[in-house]
Amino acid sequence: MEGRLFTFLGAIGGHGQEWIVLSHYILVIGIIFLVARAATRKMQLVPTGSQNVMEAFIAGIISVGEGTMGEKNARVYMPLIASLALVIFISNMIGVIPGFEAPTANINFTLSLALIVFVYYNYLGIKKNGFVNYFKHFMGPMPVLAPLMFPIEIISHLSRIVSLSFRLFGSIRGDDMFLMVLLMLVPWILPLPGFFMLTAFGLLQAFIFSILTYVYIAGSIMMEHEDH
Repeated sequence: MEGRLFTFLGAIGGHGQEWIVLSHYILVIGIIFLVARAATRKMQLVPTGSQNVMEAFIAGIISVGEGTMGEKNARVYMPLIASLALVIFISNMIGVIPGFEAPTANINFTLSLALIVFVYYNYLGIKKNGFVNYFKHFMGPMPVLAPLMFPIEIISHLSRIVSLSFRLFGSIRGDDMFLMVLLMLVPWILPLPGFFMLTAFGLLQAFIFSILTYVYIAGSIMMEHEDH
């Protein structure tokens, strides 16, 4: 089905899966740069317009992380979380527009995002706690439980890759199919409530991905708090 769906960028370079994902991802990055440029072009003490929107977005990202790792840590890891949230949200919104396809509707794209999070939070955990102490934490509170707890913890961490990637992919792919069927059944004016619903779902998925990333990072760098 993917190869037969019309997209404006597909009309330029073909409707192959690789080109569709790459071209729409480049479009997402271009939009993000334009938004960032508009927000920072004329910085004001009292923000207005796009600067106000971006400052509210950044404050919202920080507030999401405060509950899991405190404001100080939330600000430290905000650049990564905010970047992921922007890429995911704008990718989701592109898919709502007829003639475009969300990069997040492709499992390879969402898997790449999940792997970035997985590698990064484990790197932070090893860097902060040391290689031995980090994986020693996987063995549970008592040595006798280590043979049972260690495999469970490894499987649990690996399952986060599947959880992050498939949750985002499944939701956005389902939204795209819903939108396609909706536009086939009714005229363009009538599906407006559906567009609003898909926008809300796209925002929700970006929020879920962001807060889970904060939770995973907090769990890897704040092990001493978990022990107490």
